[in-house]
Amino acid sequence: MIHFLQAIDLPADSLEIIPNVEEITQDIAQGNVHWDQVISQLITWSLDAGKHILIAVVVYLIGHYLIKFLNYLVARFLERRKIEISVQTFVKSFISILLQVLLIITVVSALGVNTTSFAALLASFGVAIGMALSGNLQNFAGGIVILFLKPYKVGDWVEAQGTAGTVQAIQIFHTILLTADGKLIYVPNGAMSSGTITNYTLTPTRLVEWVIGVEYGQDVERARQTVLDILKADSRVLTDPAPVVWVKELNSSSVDLVVRCWVNNDDYWSVLFQNREKIYSTFNEKGISFPFPQITVHQA
Repeated sequence: MIHFLQAIDLPADSLEIIPNVEEITQDIAQGNVHWDQVISQLITWSLDAGKHILIAVVVYLIGHYLIKFLNYLVARFLERRKIEISVQTFVKSFISILLQVLLIITVVSALGVNTTSFAALLASFGVAIGMALSGNLQNFAGGIVILFLKPYKVGDWVEAQGTAGTVQAIQIFHTILLTADGKLIYVPNGAMSSGTITNYTLTPTRLVEWVIGVEYGQDVERARQTVLDILKADSRVLTDPAPVVWVKELNSSSVDLVVRCWVNNDDYWSVLFQNREKIYSTFNEKGISFPFPQITVHQA
């Protein structure tokens, strides 16, 4: 017990209590019990331990509110400097974690443990901790790479690691994506920085494409012109480059037409869904038939 307290470098008055406790334990074993001495030593030890615990609690409470205040100041500073939001989220996450670590060390010191000796004890676990955190160190480096190379920023719609969504934040270890159905996905920065990323927001325009099948025997030119008329009537469809409709494939049960037009990035989804529905209803009105899977059976 004494060796342990010496290892963590507790105050001298704490060490003075321990020999007395051992002597009292021997007296109890021998039947020479001095209960007044036992109670006195327990009270002394309790007061000393309680003092350190009280100081540690006060330090924690003050440090907790101080960290919140410092995080607020950092956020205000970054906003006033008009730093890019991606950098803001990364810096705020890094500073918050750093301040929490400093608070833990301060609380341990307030408990009466010498921080130098405490660090020496933790050093024995350094190799294991380093191996456990190797992935996080890779994610931290990946976050720095993302901030410098900027393959995406907060607000971009990206697809990476099998997930697509709007970038909500770039934190110290993860990038947070908000999917179209409202789910928050935390993707490690290491994977984001080294994997394939599709950023749909960087370019101002996007290509919208449909594949429409019509029955064999239908007038392909009539179907093509009908689609082009629908697209020309939509002001969101760009005229340069102009929309095109081509025969893509002669399928087993249909003649497949590919429809392509360019739109502004923000209009992509509305043009895609609304014109698909418009094509369906217009084809029905004009008697242009859609195909159904067919099997021809020849009897011998």
